[in-house]
Amino acid sequence: MKILKYLLIFIPISIIGEFMHLPPTVMFLLAALSIIPLAGLMGEATEEIAFYTGPKIGGFLNATFGNATELIISFFALKAGLFDVVKASIAGSVIGNILLVLGASMLLGGLKHKNQKFNKKVIEVSSSMLLFAVIGLCVPAIFTHTINPSLLNTKYEGLSIIVAIIMFIIYILSLLFSFYTHKDIYSSEPENDGEAKWSLKKSIFVLAIATILIAIESEFLVSGVDSLTATLGLSEFFVGIIIIPIIGNAAEHSTAVVMAMKNKMDVAVEIAVGSSLQIILFVAPVLIFLSLLFTPMSIVFNPFELVALIASVLIVNRVASDGESNWLEGVQLLSVYFIIAAGFFIL
Repeated sequence: MKILKYLLIFIPISIIGEFMHLPPTVMFLLAALSIIPLAGLMGEATEEIAFYTGPKIGGFLNATFGNATELIISFFALKAGLFDVVKASIAGSVIGNILLVLGASMLLGGLKHKNQKFNKKVIEVSSSMLLFAVIGLCVPAIFTHTINPSLLNTKYEGLSIIVAIIMFIIYILSLLFSFYTHKDIYSSEPENDGEAKWSLKKSIFVLAIATILIAIESEFLVSGVDSLTATLGLSEFFVGIIIIPIIGNAAEHSTAVVMAMKNKMDVAVEIAVGSSLQIILFVAPVLIFLSLLFTPMSIVFNPFELVALIASVLIVNRVASDGESNWLEGVQLLSVYFIIAAGFFIL
């Protein structure tokens, strides 16, 4: 986290660069380097707030604001009409959390602790919910291949909204499940290490400022996407599915790995799988609703994105089903991630 704070210098540099009209590709890189530490500050602020709200609400805030960076970036991409980037970033966040983050956590945690255990009941609930969510994303894509193309514009928007509403309702019900009706499943580790370093007012202030700055930097970032893809010869799919999720979730990713190395595999797994769930069930529907303010966005993913999503979820279901992990399982998850990344790089 200390290393990330040195990157804060890029915030004033990027703002000055905007006034100097630096090339969009340069602005993209400056904005990316600015967003990474801001996302870390946002995560630190929510952790501090958790000391005052309690571990349960604190954990929920952590997960929510952990994905806020990506939601803000996607909003500006949505506003700019970069629908392929938005949908790719949704898929990329899920794939990155399940394969990259969980894989790195299992690898580094396993090298230090050999075999690590986590709450099997929690991961069973989360992974089955994740499988449902991905199926929900598949239905609209299948729908496009079974209907007359001339009717897609009139019928498809309605289907996207219906799917988004159902997913959002499931998200609310999952909160009810974990906070009330089955909260005993999630109460195995009600730990709160140490004491708050910041006051509640300071924590809320830092959270608000970080959110505002991320919104500003996200606009710089999105404005440089077209230039970046043209200059470096990258596809929008690669930018959305690999680069943007890593930028938006870098701080959260590092937290999961650190937790795994401290032998707190429950926390690492929850960050990876829980964050993926929230992306599909909360962030994706919200983006669909927001798109109605501009140009309605479909929720159709291309075949490669769907195959990558389904394969990732099936793999994590298989790897996590026994409630134990080791370094070899981490290597397997990372290998699949790099194969998928290579595919999108060539696409």
